Amino acid sequence: MLDLPDFSVTQIAVPLFVVAVLAEMIWSKLRAPQAYEPKDTLVSLAFGLGSTVAGALFGGFALAIFIAAYEYRLFDISENWWGPLWAWPVVFVLDDLKYYCVHRAGHRIRWFWAAHVNHHSSQHYNLSTALRQSWTGAFTLGFVFALPLVLLGFHPGMIAVCAGINLVYQFWIHTEAIDKMPRWFEAVLNTPSHHRVHHATNPRYLDRNYAGVFIIWDKMFGTFEPERSLEEGGEPIRYGIVKQLGSFNLLWAVFHEWIGMIGDIWSAPWKHKLSYLLREPGWTHDGSRETSDMIRARWRARMGKEPDQPRADPVADRNSIESHGEAA
Repeated sequence: MLDLPDFSVTQIAVPLFVVAVLAEMIWSKLRAPQAYEPKDTLVSLAFGLGSTVAGALFGGFALAIFIAAYEYRLFDISENWWGPLWAWPVVFVLDDLKYYCVHRAGHRIRWFWAAHVNHHSSQHYNLSTALRQSWTGAFTLGFVFALPLVLLGFHPGMIAVCAGINLVYQFWIHTEAIDKMPRWFEAVLNTPSHHRVHHATNPRYLDRNYAGVFIIWDKMFGTFEPERSLEEGGEPIRYGIVKQLGSFNLLWAVFHEWIGMIGDIWSAPWKHKLSYLLREPGWTHDGSRETSDMIRARWRARMGKEPDQPRADPVADRNSIESHGEAA
């Protein structure tokens, strides 16, 4: 039996989460009253509670797979979860690369999106939004993205601790209270500015900045987009999903995409059924809906420019984008 850590990094951080959310609420009362909406915040808190319960119920399955796979490891890196010391930065960086991959899949494959969409369902962007974690992630089998680390010989307990630290890091970037960090920080690490882009529904920003801790992955793999001010030709960020929920019903927020996906599969011709499972969100065999790539392409055509070439009139640019968003 493997020696596993008897603690959870995320559970240890919960008191800090609570204090930070309360502090941000006070800030929002003074500086940005629109940042919080009571019903929306309650849904976010319920998401956090439900994901904790789901993790307790189904997390053991992934752990069992990792323990079984560890028996076939290529290298004996460690006999226990806490060492050796040199392995920690290595597995942390590799785990973050794994997070980038699974997160990108969560946006580009509808099967994974059905679980991940929960995190994007709020039209507000604050620290409570970070608590909108999936209840159904275990059913997508996304944990298999971590199997290469196990097979390399990194102890499952070490991987679990790194994944917990990664998740805790991402909590603080869900805020509008912080503008931008120092340039060197923004160049290497994920920040509130980078992650606001990720949660945006503006065509310019759709499906960008998948990073967990290190933004360098997005820069390496061509998915990086900086947040742009009005002076830089940008526009106010609109949060949520392309087709907003329009409801604070918790169960609808959790399961709406699963319901939609199953409905599409059921009604689609046989030759297209698998595509509704594995193609990107928004794909349809008859072109009746749009993918993020299609929305971005239509926006570029409407703007008559590439997105990294600011217009001289940012106000006109913003109005045009907003008209596009309403049409979509």
